[in-house]
Amino acid sequence: MPEKTLIHPDKVRAYLATDYHIGQRSQRLAELFTASSVECGAFLTAYNPQGAIQSDAANERAHADLAALLHEQGIRALEGSGGEEDSDWPTEKSWFALGLQLEPAKDLGRHFDQDAIVWVDADAVPQLILLR
Repeated sequence: MPEKTLIHPDKVRAYLATDYHIGQRSQRLAELFTASSVECGAFLTAYNPQGAIQSDAANERAHADLAALLHEQGIRALEGSGGEEDSDWPTEKSWFALGLQLEPAKDLGRHFDQDAIVWVDADAVPQLILLR
């Protein structure tokens, strides 16, 4: 677990447990990178800023706003979702932004007041990146 963060340790543990298989190489992502001619990508959500539950309407608006920003920047993104198995936390819609470098991915996460993003480098190993 990262040493310095303002995020409560229980939240960090939940983020690590969410079904994006942090720390494990993903053959499917490696194949997607090859097929898309990119070497990285980021899982981004605009749902529930700082882990505070929002209304469905607010989450849907934020999700659409994130999609619009990705589109404006010319970033191809695949829609998905993330959630922790056996948890009461609701599944959150997300985007996997193909070819999005780490710093711009962090900027987008911060723009939507997120605690973290998941970024994947050319090694196809998802990494939890804490933003505060």
